Amino acid sequence: MFDLTITGGTVVDGTGADRYRADIGISGGRITEIRRRGGDDPGLTEVPAAQTIDATGRFVTPGFVDVHTHFDGQVSWDDTLEPSSLHGVTTVVSGNCGVGFAPVRPGSEQWLIELMEGVEDIPGSALAEGIDWQWESFPQYLDAIEKRHLAVDYGTQIAHGAVRGYAMGERGANNEEATAEDIAVMSRIVQEAIEAGALGFSTSRTEAHRAMDGQAVPGTYAAEAELFGLGAAMAAGGQAVFEVAPQGTAGESPEQACMHEMDWMARLSAEIDRPVSFTLIEAAHAPDLWRRQLDRAGKAHDDGIALYAQFAARPFGMLFGFPGYHAFTHRPSYRALAARHQGAELVARLADPAVKAAILADQDLPPQPVPLFDSLFAMIQHSVDRIYAIGDPPDYEPTPDRTIAAIAARRGEDPLATMYDMMLESDGGAMLMLPFFNYAAGDHSSIYEMMTHPAAVSGLSDAGAHCGLICDASYPTFLLTHWARDRHRGPKFSLEYVVRKQTMDTATLFGLSDRGVIALGKKADLNVVDMTALTLGVPRMVHDLPAGGRRLVQGASGYDATVVSGVVTRRHGADTGDRPGRLIRGVR
Repeated sequence: MFDLTITGGTVVDGTGADRYRADIGISGGRITEIRRRGGDDPGLTEVPAAQTIDATGRFVTPGFVDVHTHFDGQVSWDDTLEPSSLHGVTTVVSGNCGVGFAPVRPGSEQWLIELMEGVEDIPGSALAEGIDWQWESFPQYLDAIEKRHLAVDYGTQIAHGAVRGYAMGERGANNEEATAEDIAVMSRIVQEAIEAGALGFSTSRTEAHRAMDGQAVPGTYAAEAELFGLGAAMAAGGQAVFEVAPQGTAGESPEQACMHEMDWMARLSAEIDRPVSFTLIEAAHAPDLWRRQLDRAGKAHDDGIALYAQFAARPFGMLFGFPGYHAFTHRPSYRALAARHQGAELVARLADPAVKAAILADQDLPPQPVPLFDSLFAMIQHSVDRIYAIGDPPDYEPTPDRTIAAIAARRGEDPLATMYDMMLESDGGAMLMLPFFNYAAGDHSSIYEMMTHPAAVSGLSDAGAHCGLICDASYPTFLLTHWARDRHRGPKFSLEYVVRKQTMDTATLFGLSDRGVIALGKKADLNVVDMTALTLGVPRMVHDLPAGGRRLVQGASGYDATVVSGVVTRRHGADTGDRPGRLIRGVR
């Protein structure tokens, strides 16, 4: 008798192989039988099972593996790990971009919170109220998470920022150069973390990553001696990944800096014989640089070096509207209203023509030097030719006629007035899209090339982070709907290819060989998907974090079921309440 059978579905197994119709039998959290169906074959429909899912007319895929999330704090209070679990994700990897919450010296918790808040735009008040701090060392952090029962499996990396702050104190926080003794202390911490089960080590080198006080993330300017020392310690601890948010050496041009980064990352990977994974985006100021980076990664692969780019599946930027950041946050008239009214009452006031006229006529208050997000209003005001109406259902490859500037021209009005009115739509909850990266050509041509490259893996969802700006935890659903079904402005991919990019490929990068494909003996992490009905919802702002913190969420419809370790965790979009998800410890 099986614990669960999934019958009548079309299997897309995660390897990229052609789909086939089959029944799947699950026992003890593993796939124990796959019976192909043909003709009048009843398959497993007549075999006893404690529970059966009829997947006739549906696709059955492996559960999705998201390797770039920031649930480091949320995991200690939220057992659903939404929004990832809303989109067929069954495994998340956290601890990216050099920020995390372990190790932590007693008394420095607030410093780590402000570092995470500044870099990842997670409300500090939510982190302060939600995290229980049952640890000091990284192994103790893993032990605390291991007690949690979750809707998805959770793995994490040890972050350079936390390590530097713990080992070097204020010198580490202030990005002073590490001595040989400092590197030895940090190396012991990193090796201990990997031996305890961390899946990797992460560092940030981009100057855009700053704490609430404006300080760059500890490790941003680390010398090669430090990076290579910590890489060697990671490799000594086990089979882990060295993850980098790259930038480069101060004083270099962007092109020189990035290619300098590519050089040392390739040398590090070759020296320690472990994968090095770096974030990859297309920037308008250097539109061909990403291609040069990919070519360098491809050359490394040809030489047997595991250098991997993490790409974003759609334009990388920000969503904004009245519920979050927007162009009018520094107008005195708006601030006075927002201080007195909230929710529907605030929207009603904003819809008053006299109020609109007053806000549009106001002069902006000056931004503060920190935090970084305080100056976004000015960027938005000067980007009307790059801001798009996202639509319902959302369109992440909009044409130029959908920019605010184009719509305003057709209406014969000021673009900021048009922007104001469009943000008032959907009862004041409408969001507009400003793509910073991956949209230099005004379409997805660069992303298409990234997706086809053998040295590129799907990443950068930043699930759990950028709560007021970004809602990219929905990447898995977007890959299925846009890239395998709906795209009309260029070529698409097969469903088999798209599934592989977020299952076998991402699982393999982190050595998670027990998942990511549908095969006998593999972990029973699965999705049952109605591809005809699969739809992305409109991003919306909610205030459901601890201390009433805000975040953008984006739902989906069309997932009949999500299964983790043989247990159904979601049915038709609803959480079942079952919590089979556990901490993943890496291979020692």
